[in-house]
Amino acid sequence: MTKARFLSLILAGSLAACGPIIPQGSAPAPVVPPAATGATAALLGAALAPSVDLQAFGNAELAADFDAFLLSCPVATSREDVSGLTRPADWEAPCNAAAGWPRERAAEFFNTQFTPVRVGSGEAFATGYFEPEIAGSRTRRFTSDLPVYGMPADLERCWREDIAESERTGRAPLSRRLPDGRCVEYDTRAEIEDGSLEGRAPVIGYAADPIEFFFLQIQGSGRLADANGEVLRIGYAGQNGHGYTGIGRVMRERGLIGDGTPYATSMQGIIAFLRDHPEQGRAIMRENESWVFFRELTGEGPIGSIGVPVRARQAVAVDPKYVPYGAPVILDLDRDIADGLWIAQDTGGAIRGANRFDTFWGAGADAREIAGGMSSRGQAVVLLPVAAAARLSR
Repeated sequence: MTKARFLSLILAGSLAACGPIIPQGSAPAPVVPPAATGATAALLGAALAPSVDLQAFGNAELAADFDAFLLSCPVATSREDVSGLTRPADWEAPCNAAAGWPRERAAEFFNTQFTPVRVGSGEAFATGYFEPEIAGSRTRRFTSDLPVYGMPADLERCWREDIAESERTGRAPLSRRLPDGRCVEYDTRAEIEDGSLEGRAPVIGYAADPIEFFFLQIQGSGRLADANGEVLRIGYAGQNGHGYTGIGRVMRERGLIGDGTPYATSMQGIIAFLRDHPEQGRAIMRENESWVFFRELTGEGPIGSIGVPVRARQAVAVDPKYVPYGAPVILDLDRDIADGLWIAQDTGGAIRGANRFDTFWGAGADAREIAGGMSSRGQAVVLLPVAAAARLSR
């Protein structure tokens, strides 16, 4: 049985007859007693159908997914789930079971410890990310090298004067604290590229290619490699508070890439356009005002947003407002290579909304090729702890 066939059985068989757990496009409500929620959540199915064989994924793959799930347990059992679908206590049963569960029986573990549910329509859109390796070094070799900044001391969450009192709800935005105590909007990508952070933020390394570094920022982690073979691994530390703009969408809307052009609607096509049109390309990149700050990584990595290492073909970035961190996710997409079970361990500025996923492919040329061309649609099923699913179904 192929992965794609296995997933179609799950989606069309044991799950298809039931309704959505959350109306598509609406924000999930916090978990409160069912009488207060008005029973807005309905399960897709009580459990994985007994006739479906999880071993179709393969023992090695499921064992690796099992290990990735274990990494997430300290977070899932202690951190508030902002999706409202689970509580920390819900994760104690599967996490305690996993601690002594034989890896070779991973299929049985996922089958018995979780209930499959669908968020909204379950209609998924998935992209890919990877850990790029680009030319760079710890010290500046050429004047054209770009500084890789660590977290600046003047970046903090504070309320700016341009934000009315009536709009000051939730967390304050990331802003710049001036010496006189006032808060102002933080520097944009264009301002930072023009040198505004010189002397204000630590420099942990230098990147040789502005286009490669732009995409490394989008990935959120990567490697700087110099001509002598020294590698500096860097990971996400923070962001400047400006919204993320996907330049691929901007370029498609302007007819710069896609049908009728020499440039494909993929990372490779975007990069080719930027290199062929350097001045126009630089201006387009600056339309994404978001800037990422980094820290040096040691040990296994890169590190996802919940603080655990993300592993190739196992970790997926999600919008935590809709999918709990640590939850196993089954994807059935029109690109079969991404079909399978993933663990929600990361997020990103472009990962917003129900059933929006970003699959992690590791490092190297193959990872770059797969992630750069990953733009896939299909279906998603989230596996929730049995206790959480039972509570939501009441």
